[in-house]
Amino acid sequence: MSYDKSKITELIEKNYVFASVLYYFGIEFYEYSEQTLEQVCQQRGLRVQQVVDSLESALQQPETPNLTSLPVDIIIAYLKHSHYLFVKHKLPYIARLIQELSPADLLHSPAAEDLKFIFPLYVEDFIRHIYKEEDTLFTYILLLQAATQGNFHPGRLFFMMEKNTIEELAVEHDCHDDEMQGIRVLTNNYSTSDTTPLLLKVVYGELQAFEQSLRSHSHIEDEILFPKALALEKRVRRKWRGLTAQN
Repeated sequence: MSYDKSKITELIEKNYVFASVLYYFGIEFYEYSEQTLEQVCQQRGLRVQQVVDSLESALQQPETPNLTSLPVDIIIAYLKHSHYLFVKHKLPYIARLIQELSPADLLHSPAAEDLKFIFPLYVEDFIRHIYKEEDTLFTYILLLQAATQGNFHPGRLFFMMEKNTIEELAVEHDCHDDEMQGIRVLTNNYSTSDTTPLLLKVVYGELQAFEQSLRSHSHIEDEILFPKALALEKRVRRKWRGLTAQN
């Protein structure tokens, strides 16, 4: 397939991910659907080959790093970077697509109209949740790590340990694990057909991919971060009891 000679619509029909690549070049595919990539690049002053290279790169699956053997501060840095990508890139992009759904798109699917109302509320709740996670869970785990290394403020650590336990925080985290359930039900598991408008297909594809990213994210937290944090907490409690006994 010659990308530069293909119509924008043809590219997106080939792979919905191409829509996000074009978006970050300032090309909203639904505004140039019948023009070729070459024509659009000429209009916008873009180098065609640079855009084509980015489209081809998007077809490559990124490798999931093996975090099992890494310390908690590195794992938390990785998770916080994922939060940044979710909040600053992925969610605004999906929100923009949903905002652009036309009356014809809405007629095809009643769920699409509901998405216009529900998705901003979901984003607001999601952002609140991850900031709380960073401020409470991640901060506590990093304090535990510092305590095992002998570098901590006793008063602050005591307050955090009285207020939180890793087990309680893990249970609270489980309650948020399936945050996409409502949207998944609303969209009938992101189902599309041959007659589904292209923009709606892209929206559903992005929502499904975002849910998969969240599942991978939760797996890292549940299966790697929490067990390491629990072990740290047990070590600190033993150390704390030892110091108390000496006094």
